[in-house]
Amino acid sequence: MNSKKATIDDIAKLANVSKSTVSRVLNDTTPVHEDKRAAVEAAMKELDFKPNVFARSLAGGQSKTIGVLSQHLGSPFYDTISEGIISHFTGSGYWPMFADSNDDPSIADQAVENFLDRRIDGLIFIGGMLSEKKLMEINTRVPTFVVGMKLETATQQCMCVDNELAGYNATKYLIELGHRAIVHVTGIHNHLDAINRLEGYKRALAESEIPIDPELICQGQFDGQSGYDAAKNLLEKGKKFTAVFAANDICAMGAKLALHRHSLTVPEDVSVIGFDDQAEVSFTVPPLTTVRQPAFEMGVAAATAIIAMINKKPYSLPELPAEVTVRESTAEAKS
Repeated sequence: MNSKKATIDDIAKLANVSKSTVSRVLNDTTPVHEDKRAAVEAAMKELDFKPNVFARSLAGGQSKTIGVLSQHLGSPFYDTISEGIISHFTGSGYWPMFADSNDDPSIADQAVENFLDRRIDGLIFIGGMLSEKKLMEINTRVPTFVVGMKLETATQQCMCVDNELAGYNATKYLIELGHRAIVHVTGIHNHLDAINRLEGYKRALAESEIPIDPELICQGQFDGQSGYDAAKNLLEKGKKFTAVFAANDICAMGAKLALHRHSLTVPEDVSVIGFDDQAEVSFTVPPLTTVRQPAFEMGVAAATAIIAMINKKPYSLPELPAEVTVRESTAEAKS
């Protein structure tokens, strides 16, 4: 192997061709006689030449790089979306470049500028860390797609489930099991998904003529600690309830732990339902009933759409409903 990095001049000299011929082979811009192409490729192999992919792609008008900005890396839901994105990019000629906003809009702004400085071809946002107005401003600079957030003005540039309907269906399922005192542990107070899931919860109660008890609506943070604290505080106050609908699975698992520590059994004493259908929740004790978000499929759809947008080709978005996945953490209410 050569210690000195080979150049186009070195390849041209070894292959006995012009530099322009080497360039045409590298960029595949115009036809090259097969003998000359073979000589260039043999010289590249002998010199262990690694072409600058970024420079080659820019010569073709694209960087072949897609920026992917996650609201929170480490979140099972967002990470599964990322897996779907990676899966579709594999073999497509495009490569994702990831960054994390850690739920901070100012970090998101900085990440966007860093992506644009690197001349990305498109940008995928996972989660709703920026306003729709801001996202549409970014879209004037680079094709933009949002997964996990609904855009009112650009419905073909977003992929998300109907969180209000999903919250309604989760609560309705508990009502159909005979539950009336149903706790809802919400997500982050200003997060649109959390707001919509709460609205679905309220609609299901109102439709069944069950009075909404403000004490049974507990502020959560989409984390296990808030689920644990919500259930613990209600139990210590002596508040009666027979079911818990948590805004996500990790929150539901926190609530389950609090019930366990107060000698209550799931689902015999209290039914629990989560949201997202993380891979691990089917292996908890008991396995968790939850609302499945098709996160992987959403990631695939986002990657498919952004490539089509970059190349100005038509595309359609699949219907991906969020459905209640029934396991063993829910049961009929005791009469």
